[in-house]
Amino acid sequence: MSEASPEASPEPPKPIEALKLAAIIGALGVVYGDIGTSPLYALQACLGYVSKGGLKPEDVLGLLSLIFWALIITVTLKYVTFVMRADNDGEGGILALMALAQRVARTDKIRYTLMIVGIVGAGLFLGDGVITPAISVLSAVEGLSVASPDFSRFVLPISVAIIIGLFLAQRSGTGAVGKLFGPIMVLWFLVIAGFGLYHIVLNPRVLIALIPGQGIRFIYRHDLLAFLALGAVVLAVTGAEALYADMSHFGRRPIRATWRFFVLPALVLNYFGQGALVIANPQTADNPFYLLMPHEILIPMVVLATIATVIASQAVISGAFTLGSQCVQLGLLPRMEIRHTSKTEEGQVYVPQMNAALMIGVLILVLGFRSSNALASAYGIAVTGTFLCTNVLSALVFHRHFNWPLWKTSLVWGAFFLVDLAFFGANILKIFEGGWVPLAIGFSIVLLMTTWRRGRSLLFARWQQDSLPLASFLGRLPQSRIVRVPGIAVFLTGNPEYTPASLLHNLKHNKVLHETVFFVTVRNLDVPTAMGDDRMKCEELAPGIYRVRIGYGFMDTPNLPRSLEMMRDQGLPFNPMQTSYFLGRETIVAATVPKLGFIRRAVFLFMLRNAISATEFFQIPSDRVVELGVRVAI
Repeated sequence: MSEASPEASPEPPKPIEALKLAAIIGALGVVYGDIGTSPLYALQACLGYVSKGGLKPEDVLGLLSLIFWALIITVTLKYVTFVMRADNDGEGGILALMALAQRVARTDKIRYTLMIVGIVGAGLFLGDGVITPAISVLSAVEGLSVASPDFSRFVLPISVAIIIGLFLAQRSGTGAVGKLFGPIMVLWFLVIAGFGLYHIVLNPRVLIALIPGQGIRFIYRHDLLAFLALGAVVLAVTGAEALYADMSHFGRRPIRATWRFFVLPALVLNYFGQGALVIANPQTADNPFYLLMPHEILIPMVVLATIATVIASQAVISGAFTLGSQCVQLGLLPRMEIRHTSKTEEGQVYVPQMNAALMIGVLILVLGFRSSNALASAYGIAVTGTFLCTNVLSALVFHRHFNWPLWKTSLVWGAFFLVDLAFFGANILKIFEGGWVPLAIGFSIVLLMTTWRRGRSLLFARWQQDSLPLASFLGRLPQSRIVRVPGIAVFLTGNPEYTPASLLHNLKHNKVLHETVFFVTVRNLDVPTAMGDDRMKCEELAPGIYRVRIGYGFMDTPNLPRSLEMMRDQGLPFNPMQTSYFLGRETIVAATVPKLGFIRRAVFLFMLRNAISATEFFQIPSDRVVELGVRVAI
């Protein structure tokens, strides 16, 4: 990635017609599902703060102005214009940004701090992944009660059925269904824009809300109430992180063009149409989205909205799977089963453990809160917390990586930080109304990640303490009476400078050494895809004994036998039919002086027991694996 400033090498201008239509439609189906369904509940939640004393037209205009400028500042300027420049070799998302920021950090202390910021952002993003399907599906199905109050009792069971069906369908992948997502979302945006435009034509006065002074006057009139309303205004920008996270799938240009020329205008037209309707008839504030439509088409619109929210939920769930696989590759979570559901698209993965956890969490929220209005109080903290984490990481990347001067970095990212902080502060005030839910989810995940990383580092330190330096082992080998037997033995080792414990145990019990031995060290890299020497490197240490280093980026799929076979060109004498893999199975026991607290040790042991084996994770043939037990005290 170039060290030049973004301004120094701008993207060559191309007309929007030059962009591939398929990429634009694909971005509509995946990237904009979350933010595209926000009109179902965002303005309705905002109006709830000012409707108790009777709605005034100037209050509606003020809220519309705040929503419009939130879309402009947070989405258009921050994410589309700036954050999307900070790609990590084409990859986006909070963890990719964290890895890029760590690369330009100057001290280990700063790198550790950046890791914590990235972990917190990832945890809050996963917390958001639990709430989004719940509030989206509920808000769509609630349109039935607008069509007829008799349908109200069916809202909850229908929502539960849709959510269960959505998560059960994950195992088959999104490849086939994904082809329908784009066209459906095109229809969705056209419909909501059309109905919004119709009501704007009926009451064009609402366009005054485009002037920022309307929002400023609203804040001046209402003081604390306006600050509280910001917690609902942020609902209009939920899903902004997806624009950056999905950048690798569709490219920067299609996402930017789709937002600027189609999605943003459609959203603004719909929000302003809702506002025009409420100004003309304040009683419609209870559900302005569905009351925009003629009563005759409410049922078809509920069906379309439900499909759109399922698509929005699918995008968030898929993003959670991708984030989970990145966490595993970066060593932040234990090894999990990761299934690739597409033969052509690397990013389409299914993680069964995460799918089950997400489904249980979503169902608990739906059955506990029972309405989208109640869930709106829980929504927002996770989103704004992720915004703040992205802000901190981006500021460092633009200062160090793009060589922005400190004054420019402070001016731009300081302004964004103040906006994000205002949104976050407004949502913190809702913590006892349900805002504790995403915080509890997010920080539980942070606890898991930090505990896993700490536990693995303690295991590695204890293993290194008890291990024999590889140089000592190789120096004694010629004088030893160890019998060499035909075949190839692969020993996995976390440190290439030390002899693997599994080899020492094999010598102790079997008293033989294979004619060809590979000491294999697998490294997790802070790049999306390992290339060149970072990917594979081997050297012969002694006759028949090789040290092999294999690197995997956080978007790579580990496959140890395939990687070894690819190294034949480097002179590695690999024959899969003559190879045995020796792995150490760790049994953890409590140390006399434990370095992990009781609770964190219990959490670590639980994760360790439920991690999938290295055999599965590295796709090693199970009939060629020999496991040797090792007891380790922490």
